[in-house]
Amino acid sequence: MRNIALFLTYLGTAYHGWQVQKNDITVGETMEKATAAVVGHKVKMTGCGRTDAGVHAKRYVANFRTTSRIPVDRLPYALNTHLPEDIVVTDAMEVHNGFNAIGSCVRKEYTYLIYNSRIGDPFYVNRAWFYPKHLDETIMQQAASQFVGTHDFAAVRSVGTVTKTTVRTVYYYDVERQGDLIYLRVCADGFLYNMARAMAGTVVYCAEGKIAPEEIGALLERGDRTAAGPTVPPGGLYMTHLWYDDGQVKFHV
Repeated sequence: MRNIALFLTYLGTAYHGWQVQKNDITVGETMEKATAAVVGHKVKMTGCGRTDAGVHAKRYVANFRTTSRIPVDRLPYALNTHLPEDIVVTDAMEVHNGFNAIGSCVRKEYTYLIYNSRIGDPFYVNRAWFYPKHLDETIMQQAASQFVGTHDFAAVRSVGTVTKTTVRTVYYYDVERQGDLIYLRVCADGFLYNMARAMAGTVVYCAEGKIAPEEIGALLERGDRTAAGPTVPPGGLYMTHLWYDDGQVKFHV
């Protein structure tokens, strides 16, 4: 039995996230059906994260096991003929039996995109959050920097997924403006349910003057979700980088 890691990119607008669900179309289910058609047997696909409905992935890793002998260099082409155009497999590699797309991942980066202009742009609908009031990226960076480090992030997560702990380590949180687009890039060893979107909402709250950047530390200590900013819309969120190191396989995509 071979263990195959797939590298893919997708637009999440048409899907109810990654995780297979009974009554909604998901990226994971779409991938499983396409892969089964290629390898000739039912497969269970493990994804690197449970992205929410409408969230995108510029980089995503999944793995599955198969008895098929199709060479890995041919798999992306074969799979893409069975996939819709908003999901593309870019590469594949054979990995050791213990490799797991989520368990072997040690860091993830999400990028939240804000279209900050008085006038909207239809080409960014479901691709960025349209925010017409000017945002000061300097204040946003001051706020984002408060999240860096090891903290209890219960104040910026939504109830819905049971976890052993709400403590995570954020390695960096960078804010960058390019014209009308503001990029919020955050890297951590893991993310709680809606954590990246709630952090982005809190950073915007600071730019609006509703929270002072220096108050974020105390907000995290209290763990009060109602004191933090809102969970911003999913269409602006992208999984953008992944780091793997399980002792046998080490790579960054």
